[in-house]
Amino acid sequence: MAKKKKKKIETLEDKLKYEIAEELGLMDKIKEVGWGGLTAKESGRIGGLITVKKREMAKKEASKNKE
Repeated sequence: MAKKKKKKIETLEDKLKYEIAEELGLMDKIKEVGWGGLTAKESGRIGGLITVKKREMAKKEASKNKE
């Protein structure tokens, strides 16, 4: 009996991950070999940029709330 894959709800991190992978030109590699096929350097770069973007978003949100 084949298992049905559960449809995962896309989170903010997922959206950022795909956006950043696209910006870095890694989407062709990801489509070909999957996320597991990325090097540690590539994965780390994506993770680092996700962190930077989330911090920027948090700062914008905090400044909105102060106004």
